Amino acid sequence: MKTKYIYIIIIGIVLILILFFKNDNTSVLSYKTEKLKKGTIQEKVTATGTLNPVSNIIIGASVSGMIKNIFVDYNSPVKKGQVLAIIDPEPFIAQVEQAKANLLMAEANLEKAKVALIEAENNYKRFKKLYEEKLISESEYERYFVNYRSAIAQLKDAKAKVAQARASLRQAQTNLNYTKIRSPVNGIVISRNIEIGQTVAASFQTPTLFQIAEDLSKMQINTNVDEADIGKVKEGQIAKFTVDAYPGLIYEGKVFQVRNAPITIQNVVTYDVVISVDNKDLKLKPGMTAQVSILTRKKENIFKVRNSALRVNPLQNQSDKTKKYYDRPGIWILKNNQPVRIEVEIGINDDEYVEVISNDLKENLDVIVEVETKTNKRKKLFF
Repeated sequence: MKTKYIYIIIIGIVLILILFFKNDNTSVLSYKTEKLKKGTIQEKVTATGTLNPVSNIIIGASVSGMIKNIFVDYNSPVKKGQVLAIIDPEPFIAQVEQAKANLLMAEANLEKAKVALIEAENNYKRFKKLYEEKLISESEYERYFVNYRSAIAQLKDAKAKVAQARASLRQAQTNLNYTKIRSPVNGIVISRNIEIGQTVAASFQTPTLFQIAEDLSKMQINTNVDEADIGKVKEGQIAKFTVDAYPGLIYEGKVFQVRNAPITIQNVVTYDVVISVDNKDLKLKPGMTAQVSILTRKKENIFKVRNSALRVNPLQNQSDKTKKYYDRPGIWILKNNQPVRIEVEIGINDDEYVEVISNDLKENLDVIVEVETKTNKRKKLFF
């Protein structure tokens, strides 16, 4: 019996100690604030694009044949009219010679037709006079008349064949000239797609032999701007961009053109915004990927707060029954260590700061940008 009482007493003491040292956890809100200041916000549209020459000339071949000579290579400077390559001209020289022979034959036939017409005309006039004097029959007169008209037609046919032969000769000479691939502009070769001995076929589609950039000191970026942002982009706006080849360097350009043709890829609609770029030092090369920021709007001397200040709610720990929801945006300030809400209108945004507008705003107000919940542990007797 004594042992039983001893166990009861020990259990009672343990329970008393547990109740005595029971933790009472309480939550305390702390606020991270920033002073309200005036400043500048630059609203930007970001996009990714590719650097391209302003004028990129693709040179092909108008005739088919084997490449006999190549006179330029990658990065070769070229002048307008300079010969870049030659297609074997021998088959085309033969075509020219054949066309010349056909022209000579057509001209000879023309002379024969002229002589035949003179003879037919003289016979017609002579027998017409005899017919008028009733010295020959009408059928005989008509035969010479028909011969005369036929000679006129044969002369016209001979003239047409001469014109046709001359056209064939011009075509053959043009094809011969096309065997010399010439540069249409002053520029630099950025691509060469042929080798000596290679056969090019221009029957169905003109093959690409060279690409020539007319002036690499002037380049452009073709960017894809999302349809949600395209309404903000206007010609003449400043654009800054970076390329992976030169980390830390920021280049500047201008929006040259906003193209209206939509580009749809996997149901995402974008628009091509062309940005003109000065490349006097020739560091930028065609095909480089550029990360672009287009300055769409800029405001100075305005009240601005962090975007997080618009999302702060010091009452967030209240129950749903007592928590208050607001229809208009606002920020919270600390006044006498108590959060006070001020309704504001929202202006431009640069993804970090946002413009806030209200008559109640003054400089150096303590704006709550973050709410932290801390738990205090303390012990109390029983409850």
